[in-house]
Amino acid sequence: MTEKFIIGLVGAPFGVKGFLKVHSCSGEINHLLKLQSVFVSKDGNERLVQIEETQAGSAGFVLMRFAGIDAPETAKSFTGAQLIVNREQAAPLDDGEFYVEDLKGLTVNTETGETIGCIVDVIEGGGGELAEIALTNGGKRLVPFRKEFFTEITPEKGKIVLKNLWILD
Repeated sequence: MTEKFIIGLVGAPFGVKGFLKVHSCSGEINHLLKLQSVFVSKDGNERLVQIEETQAGSAGFVLMRFAGIDAPETAKSFTGAQLIVNREQAAPLDDGEFYVEDLKGLTVNTETGETIGCIVDVIEGGGGELAEIALTNGGKRLVPFRKEFFTEITPEKGKIVLKNLWILD
């Protein structure tokens, strides 16, 4: 299972005190407001930074100020960076929710146990999430990631069951 997650993307500086707009990858911001430190990754470099102050913004973003950054000119160097945290600092999951990273690579089986492929990614599809499946025959299909199609989702066992095979046609 994945132990580190990208939880936010750093946008432009905000104000004159060195704050940055951080856009939450999950859409939730409460866990971002509680962080004391975070790994910042940009241009292949990753480093741990201390967070001095956070404020809830509007429209799903957080204002965040890092230690030693007190002006928009210095904050600007973080624009475009990814914020990375350990699993326990990521957005908490409700029942029936999964981290996308934990679903990637799961073997997709039929209800009879036949392997038909693996999950490549889960993407937003306008009407909900879509599981991208790389089929064992070499093709790829997008399947709505819903209970009507997927059962027995067990990342800890490395598998997921596709219930309605007609969706692959």
